[in-house]
Amino acid sequence: MTHDRVILGIDPGTIVMGYGIIGIVGNKPKLEAMGVLQLNKLEDHYLRLGKIFERVTGLIDQYHPGELAIEAPFFGKNVQSMLKLGRAQGAAISAALNRNIPIFEYAPLKIKMSITGNGSASKEQVAGMLQRLFHIPDENMLPQMDATDGLAVAVCHYFQMNSPVTEKKYSGWKDYINKNPGRAKNND
Repeated sequence: MTHDRVILGIDPGTIVMGYGIIGIVGNKPKLEAMGVLQLNKLEDHYLRLGKIFERVTGLIDQYHPGELAIEAPFFGKNVQSMLKLGRAQGAAISAALNRNIPIFEYAPLKIKMSITGNGSASKEQVAGMLQRLFHIPDENMLPQMDATDGLAVAVCHYFQMNSPVTEKKYSGWKDYINKNPGRAKNND
């Protein structure tokens, strides 16, 4: 089936990364895939980042998304956990930028709000709404909520597509540098 567009959603993590892929035909979303990348067997944090980059690149090559939607790191009390989460997000973003795919970033509250109408919804509530939206049989629901979290990011982006307010978007490395001049140093 040919899709008008394909959206890859990522819930970044250094232990488990969730992803969801939806295809849009006309104006209707269709679930293409969802899953998780388990990283807990790898002791080295940098190897985990490499696996995230590889898996996201593989998903891009397999499904050919036109956009990547990713959950933004949230502020937490544990600075080390937040740093690791930001690195995981960076590895996924790098894979998309490497394939010139635009990136859209959404806060956890915005994702939950767009799926359930409640910014403080539980992971179970988000998963339940997505299960109903896509008519996913119980036996096809993964035990890790990270998969439905990744799918939620893609669906959130789908819902926001016609919104006049957009999140941060980068169409490639040059665009990122142009929009963040203080973050990148040009060594030409």
